[in-house]
Amino acid sequence: MNPGSFKDIKNIVESAGATLVAVSKTKTVEEIRALYDLGQRDFGENYVQELMEKEAGLPKDIRWHFIGHLQSNKVKFLAPFIYMIQSVDSLKLLQEIDKHAARNQRVIRCLFQIFIAREETKFGMDESELDNLIHTVHSNREGSRFSHSAISGCMGMASLTEDQTQIRAEFDRLRNLFQKTKTSFPSDPVDTLSMGMSSDYPIAIEAGSTMVRIGSLIFGKR
Repeated sequence: MNPGSFKDIKNIVESAGATLVAVSKTKTVEEIRALYDLGQRDFGENYVQELMEKEAGLPKDIRWHFIGHLQSNKVKFLAPFIYMIQSVDSLKLLQEIDKHAARNQRVIRCLFQIFIAREETKFGMDESELDNLIHTVHSNREGSRFSHSAISGCMGMASLTEDQTQIRAEFDRLRNLFQKTKTSFPSDPVDTLSMGMSSDYPIAIEAGSTMVRIGSLIFGKR
């Protein structure tokens, strides 16, 4: 890790009014602790077991973000401590999050993961699936249902390409879907548009991102 690079990136991101999530998957507890000691509190992980092991050995004021594809049967392991799940891509997953958050007497912030890239290997909902999920949540949000899952915004990954025009267009599309989500959930804290990674975060910030997920520029290449 290069402390100077980290501080420069953090200054750029925070000066734009966005939040920096340090993507710490495959990194050691010691590497994460070094960044924590520099003031970083938001960390992103992709794998449940790895995250559980790290959470057990690190300070409890860290805000852990789950940013990888999440199987619904693994939610119970994250529910006691996770701050935000950024990869909600189905009603079934959202229901599991809400159920286990309630059991732990917590409210878990959730982002809808939207597919905006041209690469089929990436996860996420398309616009019609997002519309269906929004409608279903509204139709079932009565009493205590979904009261422990706070809809907080959207997340997406742009195509891995050198074409900045394409990347910008994908981010613009995600921003529009974020605005739709915000309008659909006026009573939720819909304030997070998580887009932008090491290769494209400056474009994402220009396009309106409020949260960027950066790993290799901070920790070095894996």
